[in-house]
Amino acid sequence: MDDTTPTMYRPDTISPPGETLADLLDDRELTQAELAERMGRPKKTINEIIRGKAAITAETALQLERVLGVPAGFWLRREHQYREFLARQNEAEALTHHLDWLQQLPMRDMIQLQFIQHQANPLDQLREVLAFFGIATPAQRYYITAALRRSTAFTSDEEALRVWLRQGERFAEERACAPFNERGFRDLLQHARTLTREPIVEAWTTITRQCAEVGVVAVIVPELPRTRVCGATRWLAPDKALIQLSLRYKTDDQFWFSFFHEAAHLLLHSKRDAFLDEDAYTSDPQEAEANQFAQELLIPAADFQRLLRRRGAGHFSRDLITRFAEEIGIAPGIVVGRLHHAQKLPKTHLHGLKQKLSPDLMPLAEQTPAPDPWRNWAALREQIRQEHPAARVADRLDADRRERDAALRSTDGTDDVHP
Repeated sequence: MDDTTPTMYRPDTISPPGETLADLLDDRELTQAELAERMGRPKKTINEIIRGKAAITAETALQLERVLGVPAGFWLRREHQYREFLARQNEAEALTHHLDWLQQLPMRDMIQLQFIQHQANPLDQLREVLAFFGIATPAQRYYITAALRRSTAFTSDEEALRVWLRQGERFAEERACAPFNERGFRDLLQHARTLTREPIVEAWTTITRQCAEVGVVAVIVPELPRTRVCGATRWLAPDKALIQLSLRYKTDDQFWFSFFHEAAHLLLHSKRDAFLDEDAYTSDPQEAEANQFAQELLIPAADFQRLLRRRGAGHFSRDLITRFAEEIGIAPGIVVGRLHHAQKLPKTHLHGLKQKLSPDLMPLAEQTPAPDPWRNWAALREQIRQEHPAARVADRLDADRRERDAALRSTDGTDDVHP
């Protein structure tokens, strides 16, 4: 697949609509003073419109329609295109001061994972990144991490972390879900516990669907370089929550513990807070509560003590762990992970009971092209005008009318056009 995307057509320059008005006056052998008198406007206003200093308002466009017979919509579209062109010029100049931001982002990974598409022009690439974040300028990017509760010993690169979090939001924006139902979510977690015994891709597919039915979007976003994040939880709206996992660890015990840990934040803690779990020690009591919740839900303390008593003076065998996991209804890999964490089993032992995570859990972002406001008949007319600057005004107006008619037919009459 080609890694470059053609940018939308935008002419290098657009003349002010006043130039078209001046050409039309020459054709009609009218002076600016005569036009001003017929319109009942000061001559200074007409002169400023012709020089592009004053904008053509809706009122002025209607007056020009009556005096010159050129539809008001024509003047308003020309004015809109000219002002947009000026605004884009100013924006481009301002954005050049932010191009160094691209060097701070994991651009190669963002492109490879299809978070964004490659643009050959640096300014176009910056605009692509701004669209990805849904912000007007790089200064607004800090909103993404503003509400996060995290360890003071965090180690993730801030810019890469914002990219990872934002991609989770983008996945969530694409997924519809019911309003949050706390009781339904608690019931779901009990059911999800039993699904850990299933192949992990099938289990996760079921869980994400069931989560959406109770107001929670559960997504996986591949880990990015320089991030050491396991998961994150936040409320996107009062009745829509997001659980985001990274697959930082490659086995089912860590994966499921991270999921239930993030779920705990939704049930135990404030909707005003957003939680980020990184590879760093934290004494945060809310993180400790989430750990305890996940630990108790997966393997209740009483059951874990019963397992320890069964071992006696011997070692934990594969058969013992498998039978215990079946008794309490969870995956044996989770039991192994708990024993490793509690230092009751050497961390080199019984890894074969853990499920390795499948690459199928790593979805690629579905790239939806942004609407192209220039893909319409007005843009084609402007392109023709730029390529044929010597064309007479009457010819351009005739072309304009034909293009409007074609647009009207192609859109079943939904465009705002004049007859």
